[in-house]
Amino acid sequence: MATRSKPKTGAGRATVARPRAASARDPAERARGGVQSIGRAFAIMEEIARNRDGIGLAELSKRVGLHNSTTFHLVRTMVSLGYVRQLKDSKRYRIGRPLFALAANALDEIEMMSLATPVLEELSRETGESAHFSVRMNDAVVVLARTSGPGAFQLADRVGVVRPAYCTALGKIMLSVFSDEQLDGYIERTELTPMTPNTITTPERLRREVAEVRRVGLAIDDGEFDPEARCAAVPVRDFTGRVIGALGISGPVWRLSIDTLKKRAVLVRAAADKLSAEFGYPGEGARVRAAE
Repeated sequence: MATRSKPKTGAGRATVARPRAASARDPAERARGGVQSIGRAFAIMEEIARNRDGIGLAELSKRVGLHNSTTFHLVRTMVSLGYVRQLKDSKRYRIGRPLFALAANALDEIEMMSLATPVLEELSRETGESAHFSVRMNDAVVVLARTSGPGAFQLADRVGVVRPAYCTALGKIMLSVFSDEQLDGYIERTELTPMTPNTITTPERLRREVAEVRRVGLAIDDGEFDPEARCAAVPVRDFTGRVIGALGISGPVWRLSIDTLKKRAVLVRAAADKLSAEFGYPGEGARVRAAE
């Protein structure tokens, strides 16, 4: 029976397997490389976001711990996608508008409520009072989230309720971020109806009240909407530093004196700082370091 001859391999030399191409790397290895690139890209974006006036390539590379060429290639891709932009004059990098749009879309009412509720629950445990988070709705404020304290005689105020701005602590916070022209417009179109004997009903007094809230960053409702309740509120900011809401506590006047409210303002501010951080605000300290 005839045998089939084997093809010659040329000079009888043994063949050597070629190294696999980069595209044929182990899937786990490729995944690690992809995760590393994504991690580096987010580190770059976070560092750029910390610098409101922009940051140059050399300083950016130094802060994220990458070689200039690596940083350049990654940031160039982000520039092409629009998530980072480069200033023409200084060549410094800043966050692009699409990233702001993504963040703004993420902070819808449901997301705000889910982030605010645990913070309010902790604040209620610490103070023993009801805690609220509200946002502006036209010329009024709407309560997005609230929690009750562990003690008796809690004030009942449902989620979704709308309150006037001029006679509530939550609303005064929102008025405090108006420009003088915006505040004048608000006063012109708003009837300062007396809800209680303590309600502010004159434009001059409201302007003085708003000026004081701007100065101290704290608003107080001294029985101005409900004669049996006192409230204190402070601002909540988002990742841009813009005031997007107000966080506060409220309780019966016989339990919450003005002095007691001012003392508990430390806890209210800490809760507002925590919620602002959840919304991406780096805090005043981080802003100062970035400016330096």
